[in-house]
Formats: sequence, C-alpha cells, structure tokens
Amino acid sequence: MSEMKEWVGWFRKASPYINTHRNKVIVLAISGETLQHSNFDNITHDIALLNSLGVRLVIVFGARPQIDDALKKNDITASFHRSLRITDPKMMPFVLEAYGRLRSELEAKLSMGIINSPMHGSKINVVSGNFVMARPHGVSDGIDLGLTGQVRSIDVEAIERHFEHGSVVLIPSVGYSMSGDIFNLSYEALGAEVAVKLRAEKLVFFGHDSGLKNSEGELLQEMTVKEAQLYTAKGEARKENSGIDQEQINQLTAAAKACEAGISRVHLLSYAHDGALLEELFTRDGHGTMVSVDHYDQIRPARLEDTNGILELIRPLEEQGFLVRRSRELLETELDYFLVDVRDNAIIGCAGLYPFPEDQAGELSCFAVDPAYRRHGRGDRLLDAVQERAKNQNLAKLFVLTTQTEHWFKERGFELVSSQNLPGDKSYNAARNAKVLMKTINE
Repeated sequence: MSEMKEWVGWFRKASPYINTHRNKVIVLAISGETLQHSNFDNITHDIALLNSLGVRLVIVFGARPQIDDALKKNDITASFHRSLRITDPKMMPFVLEAYGRLRSELEAKLSMGIINSPMHGSKINVVSGNFVMARPHGVSDGIDLGLTGQVRSIDVEAIERHFEHGSVVLIPSVGYSMSGDIFNLSYEALGAEVAVKLRAEKLVFFGHDSGLKNSEGELLQEMTVKEAQLYTAKGEARKENSGIDQEQINQLTAAAKACEAGISRVHLLSYAHDGALLEELFTRDGHGTMVSVDHYDQIRPARLEDTNGILELIRPLEEQGFLVRRSRELLETELDYFLVDVRDNAIIGCAGLYPFPEDQAGELSCFAVDPAYRRHGRGDRLLDAVQERAKNQNLAKLFVLTTQTEHWFKERGFELVSSQNLPGDKSYNAARNAKVLMKTINE
C-alpha cells in the first residue's frame, strides 16, 4: 500500500511537467557509447513514453566507438585534431556503414511492441532523411580535416511536418552537400545546432557520468554559461592528468553555445543510470547537470501567492524553535519585506529584511532554506540578495537574532554583539535568549 501511495504521489507531482512538455521539442543527443550500453533498452522505453505524452522528439546520434572498431578491423589508423576526427575518403564507407547499422537498430528498438513490455501499444512512427546540409570543416592549424564537416543548414520545415504526424525524428551525425558529398559531423555540435534551429525547449546529452563534478567530486547540479565556459577552459588545461573526459568537454562546449543561441536549458545525463531522462524531465531536481544562461533558481520579492510556500518552509523550523512563529495574517502583511528563492515554482528559501532607517540598520529575519537544498550555496546567494537590498535602502548594518546558526553567520562576516546594540525600536525577548550578530555592509 505504501508503494502505491508513493507512486500516486509521484505521478501527481509529475503532472505539471507532463503539461509543460506536451507539444514541446526536446532534442536527445546520444553518443555511440550510449547506443551500445546495456541500459539503452530502458532509455528506449523512456523515449516511447515521452512520445506517448506528446513530446516532439529528435534523436541525434553519434557513432565514434563503432567507427573506431570498423577502422581498427580494417587496419586504418584514425587521427584527430582538436578532438575532431580527420576523415579521409577511404574512411567514409566505414563511417556510413556504422551510421546505417545504428539507424536500423534504433528503428528496430523503437518499433517493438511486445506484450507486457513498456513498448506495448506505443506504435512509434520513426523517420529519418537528408535534413542536414553540411560543408567541409576545412583546414585548421594547417591540418586538412578532409570529409569532417560542420552544419550549413537544417531543414526545419521538413522536421516540423513529421512532428505533426507524431513521428520521432532520427538524425545520424552526417550531413550532405549540394555537390553530393557526405560529411562526418560531431554529434555534440549537430545536436546543439538542431536544438537551436528547432527552438527546442531542451537539449539533452547522454554521457558515461551523471553530470559534471567539482574538485571535491561532488555533482554540479547546475551551471551558468559563464561557469560552463570556465569549466571547459580548466578542463582542457588539465584533462591529461585529471581524468576529465573529452566527450564531457565537447558536450559542455556545445551546451554553452546552445544556451547562448537561445536554448533555455541543456542537460547532461548518464546513459548508465536507469530513468535519468525521466528524472530530469519530471522532477524538480533532476538527475545530472543542467546548463542555463542564468541560475535555475530565481531570487525575487515575495508575492501574495507565495504565502503557502513560505509557511510550508518555515513551519518545521518554528516548531523546532529555530524561528519565531508567524501567523498567516502577519506574514501576508509583511510580505513586502521578504525575498524568496524559487525553483521550478517551488519556494526553497526565504528571508525577510526589516528596516530600521533611523539607525541605518536592517534585521535579517525568518531566514530559511529547504533542507534538501542546503550545502549547495543557496543560503549564501539568498544572504547576498538580502545584503544588496539593504544597501539599496541605504542601510549600513545588518543584524540577525539566532539560537542555532551563530557560527554560520560568523563565517560570513557577522560579529557577536550585545543586545544593547539593537536599534531602539527593536524589542529583545530575553526568554528566547537569542544570540545577536551584526555586520557592517555599507561604510
């Protein structure tokens, strides 16, 4: 029974995301390693589910390991320059053979309909074609990349016509020219280009890892474009002795370019993690690393419709005695003092700034962050926003009364002071015996 209740709860929470993604374009950029991994069957099932929910899907797929195997079997040595394969004419038959075989295998997997399987009744219409026009990459640093190419144009109208019939569109990483030549393309760059041209809601990359890690090995759940560019620059400099994967650098570079060109969110997921795609699309926190132009969280002034979310956030802290209890009526009258941290329409943090203009001081009050989002710098971002608001109000000092978080504030420049240092209009509850900490913010 508990499992059933958990499933019902998850399904209800996923409903807003189902509505959001319906009739939206999502581009899945899938590596050759993903296609040969044992978990790809589960990814196929998730693709079928997304299609049945009305998501317009494009699958851009690569074939690097398959091409490498074919070349090795035929005693052909592959060369690379700036992470791009140098494709000479004698390689192209093997490149095309690899993509042709993978396309057929993908079509076969998406055509399954076995009873008692997740694919039963899906009846997916899969299409592919000459949607990508390409041109030679040319000579780079004096090296001719041969038949390695880059995108010239995407036939958006043809792809959109297939969407109208509910089709899933397959695009191998090859492009064609008006002269009849065929070019070998980077699947990361092609995925980003397709997403931009189709004005996709999301671009999703699959890699061997569950997103990107910081220097301590912790998952980076989100990155801005600037942070992504800095990460790739550092990665290029130290990848030889740090284990950073070139494919991760390629994916992150493409993600940053896609965001700069108008894609709001790009996701980097693990192809080995069962359900990663569904977690990313239908839960608040997702699974891997998300790249966006700005932070996914938004800190803004509180609104009346935020009242319930703030109360849900602070009630447990009030019951534990960490915060002074506020009634709904009082909170609604004081909302103008509050900032909230919003993630996907959920309140995950809040703080109030109560000004004492005669003393050029402000009280930081009702400071709370959802436990699930602590240790990710959200408290610091919220504190920075409060301090910025205080400075804009020409306040010189910020003070806080706390019973539990004295050291957290000390680590951020607050100093312990006597309650006698409080502004004249501020009352002090001796029975609560809260610590008073103060910080100069505007000399």
